Amino acid sequence: MAELHDLTALEQGAAIAAGETSAAELVEHYLERAERLNPSLGAFVTFTGEQARQRARSVTAVGPLAGVPTAIKDLNATAGVRTMFGSALLRDHVPDESDEVVRRIESAGLISLGKTNTPEFGSPCYTESAVAPPAVTPWDLTRMAGGSSGGAAAAVAGGLAALAQGSDGGGSIRIPASCCGIVGLKPSRGRVSGAPMYGDVTGLATNGPLALTVRDAAALLDVMAGRAVGDPFWAPAEAAPFLAACEVGPGRLKVARFAVPVIAQTGVDPECLAAYEAASTLLEGLGHHVVEIDPPMPREAVTTFETCWAVLTGLSTAGLDEPSRRELQPLTRWLGERGEAVSGPAFGLALGELRRIAARALAVLAPYDVVLTPTLAQPPLPVGALRNDDDPAADFEAQKQFTPWTSMWNVTGSPAISLPTHHTPDGLPVGVMLAAAPGAEGLLLSLAAQVEQAAPWRDRRPPVW
Repeated sequence: MAELHDLTALEQGAAIAAGETSAAELVEHYLERAERLNPSLGAFVTFTGEQARQRARSVTAVGPLAGVPTAIKDLNATAGVRTMFGSALLRDHVPDESDEVVRRIESAGLISLGKTNTPEFGSPCYTESAVAPPAVTPWDLTRMAGGSSGGAAAAVAGGLAALAQGSDGGGSIRIPASCCGIVGLKPSRGRVSGAPMYGDVTGLATNGPLALTVRDAAALLDVMAGRAVGDPFWAPAEAAPFLAACEVGPGRLKVARFAVPVIAQTGVDPECLAAYEAASTLLEGLGHHVVEIDPPMPREAVTTFETCWAVLTGLSTAGLDEPSRRELQPLTRWLGERGEAVSGPAFGLALGELRRIAARALAVLAPYDVVLTPTLAQPPLPVGALRNDDDPAADFEAQKQFTPWTSMWNVTGSPAISLPTHHTPDGLPVGVMLAAAPGAEGLLLSLAAQVEQAAPWRDRRPPVW
């Protein structure tokens, strides 16, 4: 007989609705698992067990995920719950107000078990902060879960929640999804509201779902999506729920593909290329027309992206006195000071150029329905393999070489999804990435669901399961 954590999030919601289980039973099941497994996974940094129990006793929302346990990334404000942003500077910070995406998750009846691990201010693509143990992939506890939504991905992949909220400014949902062998979707720019803080002035970052299955990810996106009054930009509303898109075939699509790294000159691991080639073959077998193209974004665009990325970090560090700066991790301090040194006019010029780079790339891709690339250049690396406190510039370069495709879709504002289609001979997960035009999550989810049905991954479980 299957255990509760063997069920998908939608199956759990259906079981609650049918009276076969309860939100309270699910909460207790997951809290017990978390107590046993979190010390080795580094998934959660704060538990809200009593709040979860109280909410489980009083769920009144109606919907496919009502009563289902989830988790909130520690980069998102939660009223009355410690939110550290991965930083020792904020180890005692308790917000008075929740982010809009958190409020929507709660309004849909999902129950947060706590806050998931993230690196300092969500900057690097690994989750190794000063306030918690590293987040690791459940497939090999010596290897990284990725970042910055590493804790969320470890929680889902390790069976501590069937789905979780993450955020993505340069790959921070898709990178850990690949490292942990789950589904990770970065929505279109404006699909999910950034209210009330609107902290990302570049438009690179957005919230999105991490889940075991495409349908679960689509259901959580349905909960998260939609504009709030005052949003500076938003994606056009869909005619039907994203979950419904998973039930409809995508038709015959024109798929562009490339495996040449975009943001760094680096080799690509043979297993990542094997996953990419297998996905190409699968798509062709499903009737899609796969076309090889050159990367649509020039490597010269990296300098512009880095300027905007550094300014984002600089917004987090600006105004700190020297004692506070000494509490920052070396990478944060280096990148923040780099961002603080960018003048207002220089940032404005960089932001304008970033928009033009995106427009040119989207024009090149306009003849195609979706784009296929590897998600990462390597399988999950050992903890500490990228981090270099003695040389933050080398650390940053190593991150670019590990993630040479993901940030392109943050620049264009396109939806992109990492799917866990491959494992190395020694059992490490390797994802492939599909992206679509801005606003085309429905098409992307339809295709992703078709891929999952043709080559299912649900029964693959890590050793900790």
